[in-house]
Amino acid sequence: MAIQAYFLPETVDEAVSLLAEHGPDLLVMAGGTLAMPLINEGVSMPAMVMGLRRAGLDGVGESNGRLAIGATATMTQMLAQDAVPMLREAARAVGGWAVRNMATVGGNLFAPPPSGDFAVALLALDAEVHLLSQSGARTIPLEEFYTGFMTTALQPGELVTGFHVPRPTGRTVYLKAGRKHANTPAVVTVAAQVVMDNGTVTDARIALNAVGPHPMRARSAEAALIGQPLDEAAIHAAAEAAMQESQPFTDAIASEWYRRRMTGVTVRRALTQLAS
Repeated sequence: MAIQAYFLPETVDEAVSLLAEHGPDLLVMAGGTLAMPLINEGVSMPAMVMGLRRAGLDGVGESNGRLAIGATATMTQMLAQDAVPMLREAARAVGGWAVRNMATVGGNLFAPPPSGDFAVALLALDAEVHLLSQSGARTIPLEEFYTGFMTTALQPGELVTGFHVPRPTGRTVYLKAGRKHANTPAVVTVAAQVVMDNGTVTDARIALNAVGPHPMRARSAEAALIGQPLDEAAIHAAAEAAMQESQPFTDAIASEWYRRRMTGVTVRRALTQLAS
């Protein structure tokens, strides 16, 4: 079935109204880097599509000491922000220039594994997601947004409108392991933030991507670091824990075994970089 209606709302309120009117039959997209290949190949055949390019959700700025990002801000926009350097690294890891010019921060939340390499950085930075529907607005931690493979905490009629990202309080690192150096699908991506006090780790956030149903926290790996110096023993323990709690899969890019092994290797490299 060909697309019968295309909506291009001028405001977020208009977008929410259209979503409430048409419900799940309305495909919502911004840059289209995820949706359009599926439509062009006949995998997805929506009757109605709503584009968010003109809805006023593309702002990037600072609010109350946090980075405020609109849902339709592009990866190219994120390359230009200076407040949170890890997000520049994450944006650079998403596709090539043509993709980054179109791909949006909000859209990256819905990228199937092994994609989602920007969302994993947001997860490590303790980002919050802003949601809006005709029933009102709500904000949830990004970690609570994911509920399973290609399933989220979005309620009927809700739209992702933006994010708040706290400024990092510790050291951060972002590493992506792939078959090529650039413009490559991930074998595993690691984003981490570690807070130190007098040589001891007081807080740690380690997020993994491409080794599970969605970007995920490596909580056992984090626990292995808390209260420890960031030395070789703690790094080894965290890497082993991350490898065990990962949920890898086999696809055309890598086998389950290889992804699990590279999880340990990449976490070890990331934490060693932080320690140095």
